[in-house]
Amino acid sequence: MVYSGVMAKKEHLILLKQGVETWNKWRAENTDISPDLTWASLSKANLVGVDLSNVNLRGAFLRGSDLRNANLKRANLMGTNLNEANLSGALLEEANLTRANLISSILSFANLSSAILTESDLGKANLREAVLKDVKNLSIKQLTRVETLYSAELDSELRNQVLKTSPHLFQKPEN
Repeated sequence: MVYSGVMAKKEHLILLKQGVETWNKWRAENTDISPDLTWASLSKANLVGVDLSNVNLRGAFLRGSDLRNANLKRANLMGTNLNEANLSGALLEEANLTRANLISSILSFANLSSAILTESDLGKANLREAVLKDVKNLSIKQLTRVETLYSAELDSELRNQVLKTSPHLFQKPEN
């Protein structure tokens, strides 16, 4: 990944680091602002329930962060490091996850409807009961590297292709 020289707006990062409650209140009061958290370093951050909808998180470092039930609808997550992040129940509808690192991330119960997954790395990702309807640029190769697709909602053609090569991904996990 090439560093573009663009950095997160300092005031946005300071607000977010004050906590989810402060951030969400600010977002509700400032609906006309599109926050910029480009290249922000938020590894292992507790962001449960955070509203990051329409936020530019391009190239951000969210490795190991807790983003359970976060709103990331239409967020720009291009090149973002979400390795080992917990995105259970997150809303990722229409999010741009192009070249995102989602290795070993937990996306169970997440809604990725109409998300863009061009060249994103889903190796060992948990997609149990995730919604993957109308996902853009998701390949069979990407899906066959995930940990599980148990009870995931996929478009029928994509589901049938994965069933042919990796039917075990739809089996109920032991844990």
